[in-house]
Order: sequence, then structure tokens, then C-alpha cells
Amino acid sequence: VQLQASGGGLVEAGGFLTLSCAASGSTFSNYMMGWFRQGPGKEREFVAGISFGGGIIHYRDSVKGRFTISRDNTKKTVYLQMNSLKSEDTAVYYCAARSSTSQVISTGRHHYNYWGQGTLVTVSS
Repeated sequence: VQLQASGGGLVEAGGFLTLSCAASGSTFSNYMMGWFRQGPGKEREFVAGISFGGGIIHYRDSVKGRFTISRDNTKKTVYLQMNSLKSEDTAVYYCAARSSTSQVISTGRHHYNYWGQGTLVTVSS
């Protein structure tokens, strides 16, 4: 599966952005999807994940209540709605796919087989 992330940009603290990740080349509904991010000088970290059918969702603690992950299997797209953005959310955001129908969301990046190219989110304070 090929992934194309988009929607990043510059936003003021407290603002919002919606990232999209369009998939092609395979049966999207067979994949668990995740969003990861890598801030300046930091390791790539899990942000949010959603199961193949969309029924199971998991977030890292620092984004709970602010970010929402969703997917539209008919459009082969996963979204990350980000509200109340903070300067510490500044990072390159990556979408990732794991060929899995598990009901347990994987948070380790090594579990994901396919990656998009990343989209930069910059939050100014």
C-alpha cells in the first residue's frame, strides 16, 4: 500500500489542523492505521491509531481530548483532526499502515509496514 499524507502547515497555538492520509494500491480496510510524529531532535513517537474497521482507537496521553483519528474506508483515507494545538505538537507527522485485523492498536513504529512521506506541522506560540 502507498500512503500520501497532507494537511500540515503553520498554525498559532490554540488553533487546529486536519491531516489526511490517502492510501492506494491495496485493500485499505485490511490495515490498521497509525499517525506518528517526530519533533526536532526527538524520536518518532506514536500519536494515534485506529483499527481496520474503525471501532478501536488509541491515543498517546498528551493528545487525548485534543486529537481525533478517523478513517473512511470507502475513500481509503485516514484523518487526524488536531485541536487546541500546542507548541510541543510541532513535528513532522507520518501516517503508517500495518497489515492487521487485530483489535489491539500497535503503538510501536516497528509494527507498521508502510509509511507515508510525512507532513510538517508547526505551531507558533
